[in-house]
Amino acid sequence: MKTMFLSAAALALAGCAGPLPAGRGGPDPADPAAPAADSRYTPVTAGTADYRPVEPGSWREQNERVAPRRTP
Repeated sequence: MKTMFLSAAALALAGCAGPLPAGRGGPDPADPAAPAADSRYTPVTAGTADYRPVEPGSWREQNERVAPRRTP
């Protein structure tokens, strides 16, 4: 019963609220003369790695590259 009364009171008071103030975060997006930053072309593949097939390498060389260094 209390919740129904409180929700009805909240709805009634919400109808008395005024409109929200307009936000001023920058120029109006609907204005065609508004200044806008220039956009630059960036290729979709910029920064990607090339994963084309290559000839198999020597296992010995590959293992030596990733093996821990020997300390004298």
